[in-house]
Amino acid sequence: MDQTFVKRATRGDNLPGEAAALAWLAEAESAGGIRVARVLRVCADELVEERVATGAPTAAAARRVGAALARTHAAGAPWYGCPPAGWTGDPWHPLGRTPYVTDAAHAPASWGAFFAEHRVMHYVRTLVDDGTFDGAAAALLGRVASRLTDGAFDAPQPALVRASGAPCARLHGDLWSGNLLWDASADAPTGGVLIDPMAYGGHAETDLAMLALFGCPYLDEIVRGYDEASPLANGWRERVGLHQLAPLLLHCVLFGGAYVPQTLAVARRYA
Repeated sequence: MDQTFVKRATRGDNLPGEAAALAWLAEAESAGGIRVARVLRVCADELVEERVATGAPTAAAARRVGAALARTHAAGAPWYGCPPAGWTGDPWHPLGRTPYVTDAAHAPASWGAFFAEHRVMHYVRTLVDDGTFDGAAAALLGRVASRLTDGAFDAPQPALVRASGAPCARLHGDLWSGNLLWDASADAPTGGVLIDPMAYGGHAETDLAMLALFGCPYLDEIVRGYDEASPLANGWRERVGLHQLAPLLLHCVLFGGAYVPQTLAVARRYA
C-alpha cells in the first residue's frame, strides 16, 4: 500500500498554510497532545502527508482522543483569531473566507467579541450581500452578536488551558468527525490522528461543538476523556449550539439556503 497521501490544490487552497497549521498542532504532541498527520513535503500545488493506518473507533480510544485533544488545546495560542505560527497567504475557504486576526494589537480582548465580529457577523454580511439572508435573519443574528460582544456567553476555558497561562486555546478549527482518524493500533497513545485543520486561537469548546454538529462515534466518551483531563466550565452543554453557529453560517455561505432553517433555529436560542 502507498505510504503517502497526496493532496493537490484546488481553487483557493493554501497548502503551505495547511502544512503550517499541522505543524503548529503537532507541537503539542510532546505534552500528550493528539497525534497529527505528518507532512513530508509541501509546495503551492501539492501537500504530501504520511498515510495514516485507520481502524474502528472504540470507547477506550475515544476517551484517549478526548484527553489528548485537551492537551492540544492547552498548548495555547497568543490571541483570539490568531493564525498558526508560520502561516502566510490567504485565509481558509475560497468562497466563505474564514478570517484570521493577524495583528495582536487589533485582537479582541474576549472570546465573545471575537466570535461576534470575526465569525458570526463576518458570515452574516456575506449572506446578506448574496441574498441568502433577508433583513429579519440579519437582525436575528445581529442580536446574538450583540449579546456575544456584551459578554453574555463568555465562559472560562477548560482547566488545562487556564493552567497554561495562555489567553486562549489552540484549536483544530474544523474538527468534524471526518477530520479525526481513528488510529489502527488498539493501544495507540492518543487514540486518533488529526488531519485537514483550519487552526487558530479560540475557545476550546468550539472544537468539541464541531464534533457534535454532524455526529461523531463515541462522542460522549470523547467528552468524558476530555473533561477528566481538563474539566470544562459549568454550562458548557448550553453553549454547544452557540459555538456551532460559525460552521453553520459558513455552510450557508458555501452551500446556500439548505442550512438556513437550522442556522436560524439555533440563533433563536441565543438571541
